[in-house]
Amino acid sequence: YSSEGTMMDNRFATALVIACVLSLISTIYMAASIGTDFWYEYHTLSPAENISEAGRSIWEEFVSEEADEKTYTDALFRCNGTVGLWRRCITVPKNSHWYSPPETDMTTNCISFSLSDQFMEKYIEPGNHNSGTDLNRTYLWRLQFLLPFVSLGLMCFGALIGLCACACRSLYPAIATGVLHFLAGLCTLGLVGCYVAGIELLHKKLPLPDDVRGEFGWSFCLACVSAPLQFMAAALFIWAARTNRKEFTLLKAYRVA
Repeated sequence: YSSEGTMMDNRFATALVIACVLSLISTIYMAASIGTDFWYEYHTLSPAENISEAGRSIWEEFVSEEADEKTYTDALFRCNGTVGLWRRCITVPKNSHWYSPPETDMTTNCISFSLSDQFMEKYIEPGNHNSGTDLNRTYLWRLQFLLPFVSLGLMCFGALIGLCACACRSLYPAIATGVLHFLAGLCTLGLVGCYVAGIELLHKKLPLPDDVRGEFGWSFCLACVSAPLQFMAAALFIWAARTNRKEFTLLKAYRVA
């Protein structure tokens, strides 16, 4: 029963249940995409052969805290790298000593982006600090770090409003939940757009070698799926709240008449 004393129509209850399920799935997908390292993947033909003396020096620079964008991007190219929002990973032999024969037993090593890395300026020529700031890539990188957390925060806030609506036995506050989910969907869509644009701009500065293939990974796909789920949940929340309110108003007017 609602606060006005009328029974909620089964249509609205079904719509709310579906919206809640979609919201939960989108939240799980979004959290999983943020926490995993497969937003973009590089595939090279022979990663084990790339770990030569030069390759090992690049790997040592890759794990260094002072590694610049060009240094770790070159390592990603050579060593079957993957990039997430928070970490970058390369695949290397477990024991790559100068006196050891080439190994086929590989291991994946990951390095996290620090908070300062997330807000660091990107340069017109990656790795060249004297080339000037590339504002487009700088702000795209910062937005792709901030937007997923804004999206998750909006959905969590919307869930709290939904719980309050249940406690008050009123469907009308679900409009606010729907609006917040819609804004969260826009943030997720913006995140996907910023990431794609950032990758394309980076590859214009640092083209892929002939023997390296790049592709978006499953973490990126989770974020792409999360956005339409958020929009669908928003539409169901708003539809259920507005239609239920409209029908109650008409019923009340009928009773008065």
